[in-house]
Amino acid sequence: MPEEIQVKSILNKHKKRDDWFLDDYSVNPYSGCSFNCIYCYIRGSKYGENMAKTLSVKVNAPELLERQLSRRAEKGEYGIIALSSSTEPYMPLEEKLKITRKLLKIILKYRFPVEVATKSNLVLRDLDILKEIDKKAILPSDLKPRLKHGLIILFSISTLDERLAKILEPGAPVPEKRLETMKKCKDEGLFTGMCFIPVLPFLSDSEEQLEEMIKTAKKYGADFIFVGGLTLFGNGQADSRTLYYRFLERYYPELVPKYKSLYRIFASPSKEYLKKLEERSKEICKKHNIRYKIV
Repeated sequence: MPEEIQVKSILNKHKKRDDWFLDDYSVNPYSGCSFNCIYCYIRGSKYGENMAKTLSVKVNAPELLERQLSRRAEKGEYGIIALSSSTEPYMPLEEKLKITRKLLKIILKYRFPVEVATKSNLVLRDLDILKEIDKKAILPSDLKPRLKHGLIILFSISTLDERLAKILEPGAPVPEKRLETMKKCKDEGLFTGMCFIPVLPFLSDSEEQLEEMIKTAKKYGADFIFVGGLTLFGNGQADSRTLYYRFLERYYPELVPKYKSLYRIFASPSKEYLKKLEERSKEICKKHNIRYKIV
């Protein structure tokens, strides 16, 4: 069973709006994650060590969010809330605990827009609330001319290769299930997108693989697509850099020198690689008539 913890705050206000995801706030109902993706950018931080075993539930999150959102609403400080930025909001334990669902009800009450990022089909359980948020949310005034939705749902995929996904994302639903869930959300009239983040160097980043990813996302109803590189943090035993290199050494030892050349001492690939990845992705999106990024 996960540990139950009390936190002092649940609504995190960003210094500036995220350029990609457009969120002004973030809310994380859990700490740690049972999906246990070895590349997760949280690994390498104080929250990332042995993520599945240190999983905890913020049991006072609904009470805190009620207080914090009421104050923000009174001041008219509306902004998009990212749910979640550092954990999966729809892990299997959410089916029983319903913390995410309780938070969504409070968000609906105060009419804040929401961006839900998930790999899980459990999001379908909350379509009733999500549809109401989409209709009733108050967008920040500067976003209104560009965004017509109070709800954004993002589905994350790093590869379409099911065997590879099972190794890298051992606790997460397979990519096909995520795609099917996205299609169901789209069929319900919701604004949905696909995050190909992280794209895996030399494993899912070829021209052919990028095109297949983008074509598949469009086939399953994505309104927009993100494409982003893999970040590898830390040198501890449970950090993403350590775990990912261990994965390469076991399954793709021939790629280790290529990764060391691409990353060197940094957490991100070279600027040249990232620029080329974005340019190719934009070209393919244009070719298949699908939006690159939300707006």
